[in-house]
This record gives sequence, C-alpha cells and structure tokens, in this order.
Amino acid sequence: MRGDGRYPLTEADLLSLSIGAALLGTGGGGNPYVGMLRSRELLRKGATVEVLPLDALADDAWVGEVGGIGAPVVGVEKIEQGEECYRALRAVEEVSGVRISALICAEIGGANSMEPVITAAQAGLPVLDGDGMGRAFPEVQMTTFFIYGAKPAPAAIADDKGNTVVFRDVLDMYWLERFARDTAVAMGAGAGLAIAPMRGDFVRRAAIPGTMTQALEIGRTILDARAKRQDVVGRIIAATGATLFFTGKVTDIRRELLGGFARGEAQIAGSGEWHGSEARIAIQNENLVLWVDGRPVIMVPDLIINLDLETGEPITTEVLRYGQRLAVIGLPAHELLKTPEAMAVVGPGAFGYPDLVFSPLAGGRVGNGKDVR
Repeated sequence: MRGDGRYPLTEADLLSLSIGAALLGTGGGGNPYVGMLRSRELLRKGATVEVLPLDALADDAWVGEVGGIGAPVVGVEKIEQGEECYRALRAVEEVSGVRISALICAEIGGANSMEPVITAAQAGLPVLDGDGMGRAFPEVQMTTFFIYGAKPAPAAIADDKGNTVVFRDVLDMYWLERFARDTAVAMGAGAGLAIAPMRGDFVRRAAIPGTMTQALEIGRTILDARAKRQDVVGRIIAATGATLFFTGKVTDIRRELLGGFARGEAQIAGSGEWHGSEARIAIQNENLVLWVDGRPVIMVPDLIINLDLETGEPITTEVLRYGQRLAVIGLPAHELLKTPEAMAVVGPGAFGYPDLVFSPLAGGRVGNGKDVR
C-alpha cells in the first residue's frame, strides 16, 4: 500500500473480491465468477489496476461510473465481447469533452464489482474504493449518485456486437433507466453502461466509502474459514456484524425474464428450531423482501443474503435452485440509503410494496470510513 492509501489488485485478490461482492450483492449484480475470470485474464496479459481511496481524489478530477445492465440470468449464458463498458466510457468522454481520471462501481454487488476493474485495466485508470449502492439494486436510478444529484446525461450503452448508443439529453434518472433498459433488452438483455462524468468532490460526498476493500476482506474471511475447516457462516456473521434470520432448504423457485429483469420468488422450508418453519424471498434481480412465517423481517434497502449452509458461498439469484440448503442473513444498508430522499428511490414502496413499513436492521454496516456528506 502506498502512502496515499492506494494499493494494486493482484490475481489472488480477484477471487476474494468476487466472493465478497457476491455477498454484498444480495443475490444480484451478475455472476461474479465470470467477472473474476475476465479480470484475471487481463492481469495475466500484463494489465495493472490500483484501488484508490476516495480522499485521494482531487476535487476537480472527473470520475466515470460503469457497469453491466440487464438480467443476471442472461449473464451466465450470453458471453460478453469484453469491451462493452470501455466503449460506453469512451463514448461518454467524447460527448462530454472530458477525460476520466478514475472509475467507480455503480454497485459493489456481483459481477458489477468487476466491470470497473476490467474497464480500468483496459483504460489504464485506477478504481475508487467505494460505490453507489453498497449492495446491488436492479434499476439505474437506484444509486446514491443519482439520488444526491448526479446528471442523467450524457450516458452511453454498448453491446457485444459493436453497437454503441449515446443518450445526449435525458430529463431525469427515471427516463435514463427507461431508455437504457429498453435498449439493453434490444441488445439481448445484457450490455455495458456508462453514466455522465462526476466531479471528485461530489463523488466523495455521495459514494458509499470503502466497499471495494470491504468486499476483499469478506472474501478473504470466507476463504480462510474454509481452509481452516471452520464454521464459514459463523465467521461471516462475526466479520460483518450480520444477523442470521433463517436456515432451511429451497423447496420452490420461480424466475422469469420480464422487462429486462429477472423477477420471481423463492420458497424455503425451515430447518432451524427458532428461525421459523417457512420463508419466502421476493426477487427482482436482487433479494428484495424476506418473510418468515408470513411476517416481513428484512426489506430493501437492507441486505438479504443467501449463503450455502455448508460452504458459506453467497448464492446469487440466477443460480438459486431447488434443494439448496441455505442460511439467510441480514446486513444493514449504509446510512446514505436510509435518508428520506433515498427511501423514495430504494425503499419498499419503490419496488411495489407500499404497505411495508421499513424497519432498519441493527448490527454491522456496509462500507468503511466516515461519511463526509
């Protein structure tokens, strides 16, 4: 680690990062293992990527946010060309007339934790230690950047075939979601998205800090617990401050691709004496609400995380299947996601559950470092 806190990502780090990001992704963000493989190949070809703390960023530096857009179930079947986010980033630079100095994750969850790493390796840029969600959410507007004032345009989307579409003038973040989602569906339900450049001083205020490092630490904890044949779920709970809410076996899983999202529901039969007899999880790319014996116990924006009961492996929604034995844990979202303006965008009502009253979880916290907003 250098004096300013930056550090290089090694090939060994990529596996830890992908595992930790899968956990923070609450089931979404795309398959992290595929993203890890793509990043690894770039490092093996000689690329380097450094992680840069938010406070090392100059006020007037321009930051780019990139990530995949589409349905996670498509990501395990539709192979990416590899430069989708890079081409979208360059298109945004061309239209806006600025050069990006660093990249940041839209969401730390799943493969979208790896997309900025891949693009940074291709562009020769550092990746900032933070993101816009502290988890994964299914829609473009659901980042702290947009919630706290980022411009919706210019933005760009690129696919595996060589198509690049630029959104020059967009009224607001909801229109950007609509246009980008429809375009992503036309592109095969999977593409790379880059949003308008953001100033460094704004990113320091709006980003959830330390989440790249936190994902790395979580992944290392899981790998260490496995190597020592320890209780992996127990180690995860101790390391993150999460709470165990349910253990059981998946008895039914329903998923369908609707409007560019993977929507559905998982049913789990309980196996723990005090965790309840049955649980149900609502899904829209990510895990949205957990009911235990008919009572809602965790809901967005707090994190609902499915772990393999034996290995502690985070289970993303596209690979959730009948017969899996799960531990379902909950982790409080970062405070930037709990303000009134944030709850209007990422609270239960934003996902079609207006009757659910958000009751924040106690315990650990997503993101490291102090808030500067």
